[in-house]
Amino acid sequence: QVRLAESGGGLVQPGGSLKLSCEIPTNIQVYGMGWYRQSPRLQRDMVATINVVDGTTYADSAKGRFTISRDKSNNMVHLQMTNLQPADTGVYYCSAWFRENSYWGQGIQVTVSS
Repeated sequence: QVRLAESGGGLVQPGGSLKLSCEIPTNIQVYGMGWYRQSPRLQRDMVATINVVDGTTYADSAKGRFTISRDKSNNMVHLQMTNLQPADTGVYYCSAWFRENSYWGQGIQVTVSS
């Protein structure tokens, strides 16, 4: 089973920044990659996505504060988060997909609290 490896979560004060990173295995074919946040209803909501031609999408709550990027040489996808607020708290999941195949990380906790 392919599992993506996430890193970079933690505790940060309101207004602070965090950078999440995810390593994409080289033995899978990928078109899109993204970050999702699990809601209290256990639904995974899209935060940001990027594809192999660097097209990006953002949730309205992330626009202007978060930036998703790819490090092609190291097979990594990053999510730079700035001006974090308590509403950003949650478990963040990295995902990668190609056609009907999708892959997920185990999730990483981000807590925004004073």
